[in-house]
Amino acid sequence: MDYRKLGPSGTIVTAYCLGTMTFGAEADEAASHRLLDDYFAWGGNFIDTADVYSAGKSEEIIGRWLKARPIEAKQAVIATKGRFPMGSGPNDIGLSRKHLHQALDDSLHRLGVEHIDLYQMHAWDALTPIEETLRFLDDAVSAGKISYYGFSNYVGWHIAKASEIAKARGYTRPVTLQPQYNLLMRDIELEIVAACQDASMGLLPWSPLGGGWLTGKYRRDQIPTGATRLGENPTRGGEAFEARNAQERTWAIIGAVEDIARARGVSMAQVALAWTAARPAVTSVILGARNPEQLADNLSAASLVLSIEETARLDEVSAPTPGQYPYGAHGINQRHRKMEGGR
Repeated sequence: MDYRKLGPSGTIVTAYCLGTMTFGAEADEAASHRLLDDYFAWGGNFIDTADVYSAGKSEEIIGRWLKARPIEAKQAVIATKGRFPMGSGPNDIGLSRKHLHQALDDSLHRLGVEHIDLYQMHAWDALTPIEETLRFLDDAVSAGKISYYGFSNYVGWHIAKASEIAKARGYTRPVTLQPQYNLLMRDIELEIVAACQDASMGLLPWSPLGGGWLTGKYRRDQIPTGATRLGENPTRGGEAFEARNAQERTWAIIGAVEDIARARGVSMAQVALAWTAARPAVTSVILGARNPEQLADNLSAASLVLSIEETARLDEVSAPTPGQYPYGAHGINQRHRKMEGGR
């Protein structure tokens, strides 16, 4: 079991967090409670959810579990999110004070708790001034409704602006960012990771297995079928089959993960998770599981430490491939200089 600080805060969480997007959708209440039981039996203490997951059902399922497990509830670090639509009205969405006031109170009610440890803004809201959102969050901390706050799916300038405004105004500052991050999706390293490090924020990667791609369940040029996310919908989101299947980089990464997994006698998922957990600034990796078997395999990654050589191979084969400017070699060279001077 690996304990880490929640960003710059003094709260301690385990290096693997239980994500609950499946609760109320792919996992019914009994299955969801079994996953929570297994996760806490392993030693985990960090639960991530959102109001929009199954239209509030995920939070409700967690709330009933917390009520039935007072010992575990006392140790649990609860994170949820607000921002996406919870109704059809114009103020049932966003990061305005009006919407967040209702969204936070509703999450507290569904979870059956008096305060939430980490309240996250699920995405940027271009219509609401960032000052309004930050003031609400600072007030929520002062009122004891939340302990900390963080962001999800923000880009570099969002993070920098929010952090600096909070600092200048004397508001409570953000502690975490929850981005998509895995061997197939490393573009956050081009600027977002640096923005978080500059703001002393920890990373909570979601989709560390690339929507199942890094588990080895998909085969080249074979459209997925069956009870998997892409089997049920091959065009689903950023992990859609056709686009990723067409990239040589995808299969080079999967091949490297498979080679290391076979040599170490572990699953491909464990290799991919161990790589993500060891990345700079990562606080806790969010695991999503449909069943206890998947969860048990994923949690086994906690005991896997990749060698320098294995990490280097994965780093090389999965390296982001931006153009020369501003994130490629030409742009990087412009932003650096030698100690001895000259070009």
